[in-house]
Amino acid sequence: MAILVAFFDANVLYPAELRSFLMYLALIGVFRAKWSHDVHEEWISNLLLKRPDLTRQQLERTRDLMDRTAFDALVTGYESLIPDLVLPDQNDRHVLAAAVHAGANIIVTKNLKDFPLSAVQEFGIEAQHPDEFILHLLEFAPEDVCAAAETHRQSLKNPPKTMDQYLVMLEAQGLSRTVAVLRTLL
Repeated sequence: MAILVAFFDANVLYPAELRSFLMYLALIGVFRAKWSHDVHEEWISNLLLKRPDLTRQQLERTRDLMDRTAFDALVTGYESLIPDLVLPDQNDRHVLAAAVHAGANIIVTKNLKDFPLSAVQEFGIEAQHPDEFILHLLEFAPEDVCAAAETHRQSLKNPPKTMDQYLVMLEAQGLSRTVAVLRTLL
């Protein structure tokens, strides 16, 4: 069976809570996570605009940890594909190009309108909201996803979170359907 390859758009790496949960999910081995230098630069730059209390050095440390932790996640060598791609927002072509180059099946993004089926299906790619993506993981490997969620929750120390507080945090990240399922399983 071919393993699922999921390319993460910058907007799912921007909020730390969602980024961390996706990283814990990537480590369970039911899919291969992918991203690019351009995606890293986009989420880091956007986060620095909203959070002046953070430094580029702090966020680059996070980036480096991500690159070391998720085996073979960093995609390079896709730039030549960018000019031939057509998307509603031409600034998102780097995402599709890297996803195509990586052999991704899915682009995980909050901006589904930026990756319409008509633009991505020819590459065998589907854009999915993180809520939908995680729901599919729950269908395929519920015990693994629950274990990743519990490990993620336990890693939160400042402040620590009860399971209910943790699920409320995930819900605030737009994962309402995922949280509904997790409430029945955890």
